[in-house]
Amino acid sequence: MSARIVICEDDDKFAELVRRYLEREGHTTLVVGDGRDAVAEVRRHPPDLLILDVMMPGIDGLDVCRILRAEYDLPILMVTARSTESDLVLGLDLGADDYLTKPCSPRELTARVRALLRRSQRAVVADESLRVDDLLIDPVRHRVSVGGVRIDCTAGEFALLEVLAAEPERVFTRKQLLQMTRGQDRYITERTIDVQVSALRRKLQTDPQRRPLIVTVFGVGYKLAGGREA
Repeated sequence: MSARIVICEDDDKFAELVRRYLEREGHTTLVVGDGRDAVAEVRRHPPDLLILDVMMPGIDGLDVCRILRAEYDLPILMVTARSTESDLVLGLDLGADDYLTKPCSPRELTARVRALLRRSQRAVVADESLRVDDLLIDPVRHRVSVGGVRIDCTAGEFALLEVLAAEPERVFTRKQLLQMTRGQDRYITERTIDVQVSALRRKLQTDPQRRPLIVTVFGVGYKLAGGREA
């Protein structure tokens, strides 16, 4: 599957290396070296995927992610030299779908890109909505609502919620959720699932009187449980 990919990276050598590897796989690429240019380019011609370095001139990658996530559902892969867990959590909380730390191999990066594009494509071709109580998931339009209230989700959060909603009350382990939402991408960790569940709980909690839709089953994993507490 070919795609149009914007690479936001101010390291010319790394950007050129990534560009060559992606174009070798049949993708069309555009490299920008400034955060403001990245925002302008996505608004002008939204790509199929954005590769975004965190430490960028003009506007840093975290702000670029925050701005664009509020406007678009496109997959975002953040790439950075920062490697602490707090940086990972912040990037995912702001709406990144995946996070890769430098130094990284171009083969690893292209594997992440393939996984993100597969998940995005599955959301487009799916043809049936999922409903659990007043939670509605529309795979065709990539929309989520609770009680009629629109909920904005990243591609990763949407894929996770779609798996849980397909079988309400079934308990999934983190490993199962990784395999079902990320395919065979072995470069991510189960911590990603925890971060995305935390973000989804905040977004889905439109009624303070309602228990969380996504429930932790301690020692096992997570399940989707609709309904109000008595």
